[in-house]
Amino acid sequence: MSESRLDLLTRFPWLKEAIKSRLWQPAAMLLTLSFFVLVILTGLLGTPAGSRNFGIIFVWIVWWAVLIIVLIPFFGRLWCAVCPIPGPGEWLQRRGIISRVPGKLRSLGWRWPRPLRNIWLQNAGFLMMAMFSTIILTRPLLTGWLLLGFLLLSVLFSILFQNRVFCRYVCPVGGFIGLYSLLSPLELRVKDVAVCREHKTKDCLVGTSCSYGCPWLVYPGTLKRNAYCGLCAECVRACPKDNIGLNLRPFGSDLLVDKERRMDEAFKAFIMLSCSLLYSVVLLGPWGWLKALANMETVSGWALYATGFLVVNLLVVPGLFWLTTVLARHLSGLHASVHRLFVDHAYGLVPLGLAGWIAFSLSFIFVNGSYVIPVLSDPFGWGWDLIGTSRVAWTPLALGFLPALQVITLLVGLVFSITTLYRIAQQHSSAFAGHALVSSGDRAWWATLPTAGFATGVTLLFLWIFLG
Repeated sequence: MSESRLDLLTRFPWLKEAIKSRLWQPAAMLLTLSFFVLVILTGLLGTPAGSRNFGIIFVWIVWWAVLIIVLIPFFGRLWCAVCPIPGPGEWLQRRGIISRVPGKLRSLGWRWPRPLRNIWLQNAGFLMMAMFSTIILTRPLLTGWLLLGFLLLSVLFSILFQNRVFCRYVCPVGGFIGLYSLLSPLELRVKDVAVCREHKTKDCLVGTSCSYGCPWLVYPGTLKRNAYCGLCAECVRACPKDNIGLNLRPFGSDLLVDKERRMDEAFKAFIMLSCSLLYSVVLLGPWGWLKALANMETVSGWALYATGFLVVNLLVVPGLFWLTTVLARHLSGLHASVHRLFVDHAYGLVPLGLAGWIAFSLSFIFVNGSYVIPVLSDPFGWGWDLIGTSRVAWTPLALGFLPALQVITLLVGLVFSITTLYRIAQQHSSAFAGHALVSSGDRAWWATLPTAGFATGVTLLFLWIFLG
């Protein structure tokens, strides 16, 4: 094990025993499922006023803030381990909730199409949600139907396919969680690859009498990134060699795994960065006419907005970044193709994208966080006062600190992105250092200059939106 990693399961035996228990995950999923059902019910049956509806407040303010500010940056895909959406379908497959039921998973056993074994569907799904976001975020009924649809779709996929095909290839939220989990300091990895290579039965894949095979269709022996590991710990329970560790490692380590970078993930980085910018412009900017277009006050106006939204996400931002990689290749003399540089350097934008989302989410928390208190007493908006807080007035929280927090967040994201871009450029330049008139370090700096300029320009746009 590398000195830069700390195996928490070895350091804390009590944590290892807790994770190996079959109880913790279904217990957590049942808890989140109870909140999920309440969100659906309040969305479908509660008040249409978003600021008084439990579903709107707890999904788009509380859950989103916890997910984007705490869970993803520090714990990677931990939310996927306790997410309620795949729970009912998975329990139907397994014919049980806690104990390992003997026999194979029960489904129709369809095979997921090979051309769709990527995150392009998740990219498309997130773009569709994002286009309708202004409507969904303010209309509880739509939020309720959307979440109910996710739940039913997950059950359907569990009937048709084995394991978590919905989570791996379809869930639009899971797509960006996987991308941003590359930044997390928490990872689940094998301790010794050679042990896995020599172990023939592959219990982590096929399961044992007390564990299931990996529901994410991942082989831990070759796992190098967080992107598709849902931290369910089935492999920890299955491994007879005690060869699975839960490690703390430096932030962003997976961004430098150069052999597994892909175009679908690169476009996810562009989509998330573009959407964080557009959300900030539409929902936080002073342009009321733009918010009216996004809110579908007229169908033709929304169609214009949706067209512009897709153009920015799929053409403008990726196109500008393509030009920066062309310039980077020209300035540095790197031998790699523009396509390869475009894909690889896109991962350098991941820290800035997450920083943009955090800065945007901070605005929602500081401005709208106090709505949480009254909806706890009156989740449906029916005039209840369960805990005596329904009449607590809306009060923005410490708005004087908000700009400073946003600036710090964005600058940290920018520095992280530029550092990552440089290290990615080093990977390319070192391979051809012997063929150049300049050192590999000089090549890396010249290759980084245009992409760092791109990241700086995006940061300045964020600051202009947030600070005015």
